[in-house]
Amino acid sequence: MAERSARQRLDAPAKVEGESHSGLPTVLFLCVHNAGRSQMALGWFKRLAGDRAVAWSGGSEPGNEVNPTAITAMADVGIDITAEFPKPWTDEIVQAADVVVTMGCGDACPFFPGKRYEDWVLADPAGQGIEAVRPIRDEIEQRVRDLLASLGVASRD
Repeated sequence: MAERSARQRLDAPAKVEGESHSGLPTVLFLCVHNAGRSQMALGWFKRLAGDRAVAWSGGSEPGNEVNPTAITAMADVGIDITAEFPKPWTDEIVQAADVVVTMGCGDACPFFPGKRYEDWVLADPAGQGIEAVRPIRDEIEQRVRDLLASLGVASRD
């Protein structure tokens, strides 16, 4: 996990400085604890975009673990997010993203002029049972599909 986080933190400055030439769209999903909504969005993005785009996630106040109910809800649709972990965002990661998707972090979310932002108003799965989290998961799936379409990235189903 530490290796993945370190790789993300190293890749971001390279993209900002123009040293990364992948040309792939990069999306950053942000929420407060990086434990529920942003982790589900990351899971959907990775599933639907495959290697045609890059996604990261982070939180303004990262929690201790990914929400177990979010893990279960994603497992119900065949997406394993158990290897993920809450992590903070950095200015470099935000600057490296082509699109920053915020989910409930309000003023704590970073803002850089000229960056494309989307604010997804979604219920917070924290403390919710599986029946309440499944509709949140499904709404996130549709929003990720719409985001990929807006980026010109075909979803793989």
